[in-house]
Amino acid sequence: QVQLVVSGGDSVQAGESLKLSCEVVGYNMETYCMGWFRQAPGKEREGVAAIDTDGTATYSESVKGRFTISRDSAANTQHLQMVNLKPEASAMYYCAGGVGQKGQCRVGSWILQTGRQGTQVTVSS
Repeated sequence: QVQLVVSGGDSVQAGESLKLSCEVVGYNMETYCMGWFRQAPGKEREGVAAIDTDGTATYSESVKGRFTISRDSAANTQHLQMVNLKPEASAMYYCAGGVGQKGQCRVGSWILQTGRQGTQVTVSS
């Protein structure tokens, strides 16, 4: 059974940092495109970042320069390091993975399937 076990969400002040982790259970993520989505109450789901099997990363414009996605194939885990957090980053964050054709592994890509579990990030001003 495939599970994306997410952790690291918390309530922080603006300007602080958080690191989210996602452990993949049920498949070897080494050959998968991995990514993160977030959804705030009353808003549509938004792609935050994605990382291809070769380490190429893409980000949404709203987080570029402050968020860093990484993958640890040995641990079958991906991470999202978030620095200088802003209140608008408050949302439920979801881990995602998928397989596609070359060039399809990009932020918000349709090939990325999110897990059921999310982790809440709340940033206070």
